[in-house]
Amino acid sequence: MKTIPFRIMVITGLAAAFITQCSKSSSGNTPDNGGDSTGTGATVRQIVFADQSVNRVVIADVDTKQVVWEWQPAQAGVAAGDVKWFVNMSDAKPVYNNRYILANASAGGVALIRIADKKTVFYGYAGNGNIHSAEVLPDGNLVIAASTGSYLMLMKMDTTANPYSGYTKKVTVADAHNVVWDKKRQVLWTASGNKLYAFTYNFNCAAPDLTLTDSLTLPASGSHDLFPLYGKDSLWLSTSSKVWSIDLTKRTVTGQCALPRVKSVSNGPSDKYPAILMQSIDTDQQWYNDKVIDLKGNTVFQLNGLKAYKGRWFLNAGFSYDDNAVVKVCK
Repeated sequence: MKTIPFRIMVITGLAAAFITQCSKSSSGNTPDNGGDSTGTGATVRQIVFADQSVNRVVIADVDTKQVVWEWQPAQAGVAAGDVKWFVNMSDAKPVYNNRYILANASAGGVALIRIADKKTVFYGYAGNGNIHSAEVLPDGNLVIAASTGSYLMLMKMDTTANPYSGYTKKVTVADAHNVVWDKKRQVLWTASGNKLYAFTYNFNCAAPDLTLTDSLTLPASGSHDLFPLYGKDSLWLSTSSKVWSIDLTKRTVTGQCALPRVKSVSNGPSDKYPAILMQSIDTDQQWYNDKVIDLKGNTVFQLNGLKAYKGRWFLNAGFSYDDNAVVKVCK
């Protein structure tokens, strides 16, 4: 795909471009965090969903069209009085080499879930700011994005007692919807409005904090999802009416598809894992869907009864994490 420099909106070398036609999905060709396998050579293609139908996280098999795993807070060690924190699940990311799920909900809940036994090894409340996403920092601590609250919140990882009631720190970011750790550059990225922000992390176990170090202007507003593009030094970005990819090496932004209301984007190591988009039905209460589509609008997977806010390929994000499968606790 040809990328054309955008000559007006350029700050510190970030060029922007938009290709008006939907494109073939981008795939990394360096499978540094490859897909699941049955051991028989058959590829297992699974998607993890933040499902609002019954406030749960599910993993579904694309080829069998079956739910193969699910987590519901009331059945997984979350206290009865805290289950309300997990109303309207808003994100679910595979972390720790696909051994855990980091999940969060609009009502304020954030949880780290061990897939093997569905144990909630950590959960806490990140406030009533409409929590949209969360990320694991290199030392195990967490950072959470709150959209209407306009903040990023830092929490210390503590697996000794639930719910978490320890240190928190809020960092103001207007309309915060997303957070992605960049292990190469050792920065945290978040896109808000028409800006891409880079924060450095202080690696302070006692008082984790973030410092804004860069602010880049993007070619569109309404930033929503930000997620690593598999096998590339790039990020997916969804805005109010388009999907983009940000090449962090070349400092360019390229339009991938003119589709509105995209809540999440992810792709995998080959054409078997095309870019999948969770596009909400509308913007008036039906901000979910029962299917994910590709960049051309074709259905990749659909499950009756699903009301998913986000759906991502069940793959390790090598852009952000190493192959460590053990939960880190900063001490």
